[in-house]
Amino acid sequence: MSNWLNFDIDLPITDPTWIFFLVLMIILIAPMLLERLRIPHIVGMILAGVLVGTDGLNILERDSSFELFGKVGLYYIMFLAGLEMDMEDFKKNRVKGLVFGLFTFSIPMILGIWSSMEFLGYSITTSVLLASMYASHTLIAYPIVSRYGLSRLRSVSITIGGTAITVVLALLVLAVIAGMYKGEINQMFWISLCVKVALVCFVLIYFLPRMGRWFFRTYDDNIMQFIFVLAMVFLGGGLFELAGLEGILGAFIVGLVLNRLIPNLSPLMNRLEFVGNALFIPYFLIGVGMIIDVRTLFTGGEALKVAVVMTIVATVSKWLAAWLTQKCFRLQRNERSLIFGLSNAQAAATLAAVLIGNKIEISPGVQLLNDDVLNGTVVMILFTCIISSLVTERAARNIITSDELDGLVEKPKEEEKILIPIANPETIENLMGMALLMKDSKRKDGIIALSVINDNNDSDASLARSKRSLEQTVKIGASADVKVDTAIRFDMSIASGIIHTLKEYNASEVIIGLHKKASIVDTFLGSLTENLLKGTYRQIMIVKSLMPVNTLRKIVVAVPPKAEYEAGFFKWIERLCRMGLQLGIRMQFYAHPNTMKYLRGYIHQKYSGVRGEYLELDNWDDLLLVTKDLSYDHLLVIVTGRRGFVSYDKSFDRLPIQISQYFNNNSLMILVPDQYGDPEENISFSDPWLHSESQTYERVGRWFNKLYKKKTQ
Repeated sequence: MSNWLNFDIDLPITDPTWIFFLVLMIILIAPMLLERLRIPHIVGMILAGVLVGTDGLNILERDSSFELFGKVGLYYIMFLAGLEMDMEDFKKNRVKGLVFGLFTFSIPMILGIWSSMEFLGYSITTSVLLASMYASHTLIAYPIVSRYGLSRLRSVSITIGGTAITVVLALLVLAVIAGMYKGEINQMFWISLCVKVALVCFVLIYFLPRMGRWFFRTYDDNIMQFIFVLAMVFLGGGLFELAGLEGILGAFIVGLVLNRLIPNLSPLMNRLEFVGNALFIPYFLIGVGMIIDVRTLFTGGEALKVAVVMTIVATVSKWLAAWLTQKCFRLQRNERSLIFGLSNAQAAATLAAVLIGNKIEISPGVQLLNDDVLNGTVVMILFTCIISSLVTERAARNIITSDELDGLVEKPKEEEKILIPIANPETIENLMGMALLMKDSKRKDGIIALSVINDNNDSDASLARSKRSLEQTVKIGASADVKVDTAIRFDMSIASGIIHTLKEYNASEVIIGLHKKASIVDTFLGSLTENLLKGTYRQIMIVKSLMPVNTLRKIVVAVPPKAEYEAGFFKWIERLCRMGLQLGIRMQFYAHPNTMKYLRGYIHQKYSGVRGEYLELDNWDDLLLVTKDLSYDHLLVIVTGRRGFVSYDKSFDRLPIQISQYFNNNSLMILVPDQYGDPEENISFSDPWLHSESQTYERVGRWFNKLYKKKTQ
């Protein structure tokens, strides 16, 4: 019995089960404790690493698992930074990013070389390497920005662009100094480095988007897509390491390349962020804390002096870079704070430089960077990470608060609720994909999935199928962190069931799949859609998707004359612009010159980041002109109008034939915008017998259908 009560615990713990358990408990408990102290979670992870590390309570040793997961976490931070970046904003601010990158590299280099020689008495070579460590930084506080939903701010884009520049330059300094002591610096060194880096960049930028687009079209399994993306991240990192630079640059470039294939509001993006923020990034932060020996602060001597000088110079130089960037481009104070907060943390490249410099011997037994610099570096990492997290958290909160107080966030005029009638299980994923791209990204709800059961059918079997379909929509929404409301309705007519649900939920629009012809007398849109168009004046989008939405390369929009006079003109522009921004693809508008003025003006004012092209289409009869710019991986959007309204044109009657003949192999959306009024309360003067005419056509159609069946039997 005594053997059962005898527990031998040797510290540090080496059993993998207990190591993983303790790490998970740190990830779970640290945020809970520090939330009450208003300390950012990131700082908590680093401090927890200091506490449990060998230089703290000696509970855990920084073994190979921390090195592996730590590297994954570091790659993840850089990958997510590239993946979540607003590419159009990045292009718009590329000059600002370049200027900030030069500031945040040159200022720490100048101050670093001067302070190392003046206060620490180091040689010029040691001072240059030390200064390059100040110049580089790690976006360790980026998860804070992402959590607040500010990853697409211009200040964030400027910081990320500058980060790429300063890290590349700092790593080049490291490569040159390391090569000097290995005797590798010659003309061939530079030629080889440039050729290898150029070749790796070409492979990633040219082949990876094509490979990704093919993979996402071919395989829709969620796990396979996640593993593919993760594999590409490490492929990019590995290729850059082979080229002689740090793999974090490769992970960042992979994020930029896959940016347009993984929309910000998509299940895949949610999974990538979830796994990274839940496991890999915290593992990395705990590992950073474990290499920090706080005792060096209290032992006095040279180590404390080095730590103080390094921390002050690194922090001041990064603040000066952010301040100069603010003054040059007239940024707001909170934007400056956000740039400084994101760029102040020292971790990845700094660790690489100090570890390499510590191994290089300039003479027998004399290291290029001695142990005092090594200890000073880890202390600098601790303080810069704490400052970075605190400043970023405060700046992000101030931006959110100021936006709300100053009314900078535009409030929608109506509550957005997208109704998706579910009929065919095969179209659920594509319809949900469209809805997620069009909805307001700040809202975590606003989608209603509806299944209408005809009372004439076998109710029990239909009810079971409807529940399965609605469960699928809820899962897709949950995977994108969006709550989907569901409704099952019994009705004599599916169209009337949709119309009544529209009114009950006060839905703002409907997304429905394109009807598949069941017989030769069926119309192109189908009787369901036509009855829906006659029964409501809400915006209706009829969609036919031939491929996953995230693999589209362009959206081509055909707009009829006088469309600007319809009530829902700006509403449908807003929905399409959201889709274009989420996917990061070009949008090509064909419209009448008079309509074009309103179209271009609204997009320029509200959605300046859209990559828009505007081409004139004087006559709607010339719709076939859009075929010259249309490819199989483009989405064609045809904006039409209801009969009797100002934008209606008699040529709309020929649309079904034109679409069937010329656009049958394209992904398609027929968009009918909002109109004023309620069809059940108003009768159009131009078409007073519309309802009875429809019933007559349906009776004639059923008669021809019966006649056709008799002849074929």
